[in-house]
Amino acid sequence: MKQFNTIFNQLLDIIPYEQFKRTVGQHKSDWKVQKLDTWNHFVILLYAQALGKDSLREIETGLSLYQNLWHHLGINTVARSTLARMNGKRNSIVFEKIFYATLADRKLYAGERAFTFPNELYALDSTSIELCLKMFDWAKFRKEKGAFKLHTLFDARSQIPIVIEGTTGLVSDIKQARQMEISLPAGSILVFDRGYLDYTWWKELDEKGYFFVTRPRKNTLCVVSKTGENLEKDIIGDDFVLVGDMLNSLYPKEMRRVRYLHPLHEELVFLTNNFTLTASEIAIIYKNRWQIELFFKWIKQNLVIKSFLGTSKNAVMNQVWVAMTYYLIVSYLKFQTRYEGSVLELTWVLKECLLTRRSLIDLLSYTPQTLVKIPKEEFVENLTMF
Repeated sequence: MKQFNTIFNQLLDIIPYEQFKRTVGQHKSDWKVQKLDTWNHFVILLYAQALGKDSLREIETGLSLYQNLWHHLGINTVARSTLARMNGKRNSIVFEKIFYATLADRKLYAGERAFTFPNELYALDSTSIELCLKMFDWAKFRKEKGAFKLHTLFDARSQIPIVIEGTTGLVSDIKQARQMEISLPAGSILVFDRGYLDYTWWKELDEKGYFFVTRPRKNTLCVVSKTGENLEKDIIGDDFVLVGDMLNSLYPKEMRRVRYLHPLHEELVFLTNNFTLTASEIAIIYKNRWQIELFFKWIKQNLVIKSFLGTSKNAVMNQVWVAMTYYLIVSYLKFQTRYEGSVLELTWVLKECLLTRRSLIDLLSYTPQTLVKIPKEEFVENLTMF
């Protein structure tokens, strides 16, 4: 039978290795490191994400059973004491740059457009991860509670996060949004919730050539300057308005206010600086904001980002960046191979066969139901028990 590399080796081939080495050199990540170099560290953390391992002892025990594969994976040590020390010591910017290097070839992640308008659509939001303040003393949030936030700019078409920034729970969404480096094609649409109400920031987005769709707060001042006519079905208002404190001219231009009647008879109000799309399309845009909420739910349920291998912020970010890189790998595989199952099913398949020698392309023809048909000896052929 033809011998393949392990599934794990084939996943690692997706990582831009030359860029990885350059990043390691730029940040001297391996300087004076005798054991657990950056690649060794990255492989171990990626292994933990793929198999859902959330403790150092579990990682060490699992990889110890496959010592005959270490050389091919670039592993020299799996000692938990060394891993714990390097999690806190190795600068997380290295794994951050690997995430963005893996993301760089955007055409690899282009999914099917889920909407008819030509503009690119991005959602901006954050999610909080609760932490024990006594253990993670840097994650200030409440008097007796810690929290960590992931602020994310999400491509609604490709279902891929394109900007991620981590802060403590005290940092508000709009404060971090002002600092984020958002660089999008002209004409792109940003959708975000009420937490991003800032007229000065809205003005900056408009000046950059971006459209945005959001919802006003209940006390947002809106003065109608022109009333829309010939309204579409379920649209009960499509007006030109002036918003905010008009005397301060924080957002001096007219905006568009769309009032949509939800099937459950709830009125939803949207504000936008786009006057070209139909009112129904504006409502559809805000509906697509839910994609980022589903993304947050998925990563919390299926990646190891709620329990951490270290307590320092650097250790937490190392784990987060590798987790997000694994998400890119799985999403890339699903799109490039046109895998018919869900992303979740694909992670199940990879988990069951990660350290077996099979063709990755052949493997993706299997489903969780047909995996049982693979001969058992193929699963255990690499196992070295002590």
